[in-house]
Amino acid sequence: MGGIWYSQGVFGKTWGRLANLKMDGKMTSANMAPLLLIQLASSFITAYVLAHFVFVMHYFFKDAWVTDAFVTAVWAWLGFTAARLATHDLFEGRRKKLTLLNLSHELVNLVVMGLIIGWLHP
Repeated sequence: MGGIWYSQGVFGKTWGRLANLKMDGKMTSANMAPLLLIQLASSFITAYVLAHFVFVMHYFFKDAWVTDAFVTAVWAWLGFTAARLATHDLFEGRRKKLTLLNLSHELVNLVVMGLIIGWLHP
């Protein structure tokens, strides 16, 4: 998701400008490989933990799997991602637009993960 979200044609130029990043093309495939592997591992860990939350929430609410997965993803984003990221960005003095861009990305990530988990329920 991040590869699409932060691509030059979507939000990449805005993100780079707001984050004060040099988009000079010096990042090579060799430089990106470790970062992408870390990002991939992080996404799998997040999805794994979210799946556990979804299963617990589904046991409790007993709604449709996709509904429980979607709602759980939104609550997880609000409580574990949005609240923490907003707090850190506030204290670090980051631009509000950058915080909103990153929060939006994280919401989309978790919702997509949640919907996939809901559709692939056991």
